[in-house]
Amino acid sequence: MDLALTGDCVLVVGGAKGIGYAIAQQFANQGADVVLADIDPNVNDSATVIDADTTGNVRGFILDATDYAAVKSLASEIGGEASNLNHIVYAAGVGSNKFGFPFWEMEPSDWPFVLEVNLMGAVNVAHAFASHMQQCGSGSILFIASIAAQMGSQTDPPYSAAKAAIVNFMQVVAKDFARYNVRANAISPGMIQTTLNKSVWSAWNQRQTEDNKREYEDWADEKISAICPLGRWQTPDDIGKMAVFLASQAAKNVTGQTVNVDGGIIMHS
Repeated sequence: MDLALTGDCVLVVGGAKGIGYAIAQQFANQGADVVLADIDPNVNDSATVIDADTTGNVRGFILDATDYAAVKSLASEIGGEASNLNHIVYAAGVGSNKFGFPFWEMEPSDWPFVLEVNLMGAVNVAHAFASHMQQCGSGSILFIASIAAQMGSQTDPPYSAAKAAIVNFMQVVAKDFARYNVRANAISPGMIQTTLNKSVWSAWNQRQTEDNKREYEDWADEKISAICPLGRWQTPDDIGKMAVFLASQAAKNVTGQTVNVDGGIIMHS
């Protein structure tokens, strides 16, 4: 399906690996130019790999999204260069690396960094590029949330709360940008084999007795069987394909929505 994204430009923050990388790859597969921004210094290598395998022009920038001055500097640089930059994806995210059940087993000091990366990084990007997006005439902003945002997940309370805030902020962005024909949406991934997902298992496993410890694959399979109606993993490519659809004119009337790509874990009437 041709989504008519050829010639568009997309900024993917958190694009060096995982879900962000898959999203960038899917945009490039559609012929879009892609700017990868990530605190990971390997972001340039990731850009080179995608650039070699796709038709879009792909570049990488090292960026700490929690540094508002740095984000504004990037906005000045690429906003001026790429007049066709009209899609932004915020895919950066971290967990606390602790198992948060019950919540008082964690400390309040475990919260700030998780909130800074997952929430304030997204806020920084939205603010820094707000003026540019108003001038685009059309475009989209996508936030990668989580099903944890919709279920009060006890696994990692700071992460769950930050992603819930992202969903709410996305709705504000959608309302404010609507007059400029710029749409905002969120995708909530389900069970995906990422470093973040494995860190949840690791934190859980460390708290178990020897008899209750599980290998990652066994733990994940049990969890998927228990909560996922389709009974299977979701993949970064699943998220990437939904991301390009939401950016395309095929979704021109979709804004302010959270799309769950989760095998049916979260269902709404």
